[in-house]
Amino acid sequence: MLIINADDWGRSVGETDAALKCYKEGRITSVSAMVFMDDSQRAADLAKEHGVDIGLHLNFSERFTASTCPPLVQRSHKRIARFLRSAKYSQLLYNPFLRKEISYSYEAQAAEFERLYGKRPSHVDGHHHMHLCGNMLWSSAIPAGTKMRRNFSFWPGEKSWLNRAYRALIDRRLARKYRLPDYFFCLSQSIQENKLGRVEALARSSKVELMTHPIVPMESEFLMGHEFRAMLQRLEIGGYALV
Repeated sequence: MLIINADDWGRSVGETDAALKCYKEGRITSVSAMVFMDDSQRAADLAKEHGVDIGLHLNFSERFTASTCPPLVQRSHKRIARFLRSAKYSQLLYNPFLRKEISYSYEAQAAEFERLYGKRPSHVDGHHHMHLCGNMLWSSAIPAGTKMRRNFSFWPGEKSWLNRAYRALIDRRLARKYRLPDYFFCLSQSIQENKLGRVEALARSSKVELMTHPIVPMESEFLMGHEFRAMLQRLEIGGYALV
């Protein structure tokens, strides 16, 4: 089964509308929503109107832009973002001084999601993949059994053995507690590196997530094109509800 998930729902009007267009045409199967952003409320109204399969796109790295974001949430968020953006590999580290802030930020975003959408998210992932930062990996904030995005899937030779070993270790840890797709790919990378044949082949026997950002012209053009339509007709497709 192939899950085509659009990130950044609610981040801006343009991003929400681009994803909604693809959803209405059957070119994506789910989206991941950001909360406390300028378009979050409108995006939630559209999701409910159109029955969108929607997850939570955790944000630990970008400023919350909604005027309704509580000051305490904003201050905590700034401390987290400052650390995670401080160095290239900061997100891999566990910072004990941010333990409470990370849990508080997750809980605030999860509560805001439930307020906006009237239900729990179908899945959880992260803006810039920060749901896999060190503090979240060693946190118990996200309930066990939650459907979650895994690391990118790479074959030998595509990344160093150390990189692949680290990703495999993290995925094994995640799989003990959460429900993951079997594979995860990025649409832009798959187009540029001719991986779509691999994605299609794996989706015939496994659950594969393909991440997309329909606001990106190259991705939008491909999603709405005849080649992708033909690919979808050859596969079982679905949202995270089927993981």
